[in-house]
Amino acid sequence: MTHVVTDNCLQCRYTECVTVCPVACFRGDGTRLFIDPDLCVDCGACVPMCPVHAIADSFDLEDAQQIWIGVNAEQSKRHPTVRERETPLPTAAERRAALGH
Repeated sequence: MTHVVTDNCLQCRYTECVTVCPVACFRGDGTRLFIDPDLCVDCGACVPMCPVHAIADSFDLEDAQQIWIGVNAEQSKRHPTVRERETPLPTAAERRAALGH
């Protein structure tokens, strides 16, 4: 399978994860990132880079989170590749605190 970006990324858009991705599989819109499952090589390098713990192996998702597999697959086809670290959204610090990270 692949790794996916979950709802923890919403309103954060930290991009530290893209700096370690060997295949540039991250895509993004104005509020979050997605992983293109056709490109992800399942290396897991991105997982520890996310300060809000938004990235997970699809095998580790709980039943309620399974939706993110399809969301990532669909949305990654609609948005541009994010290859470089960018400034997080202005709401990122508040969201991170709310998530307890």
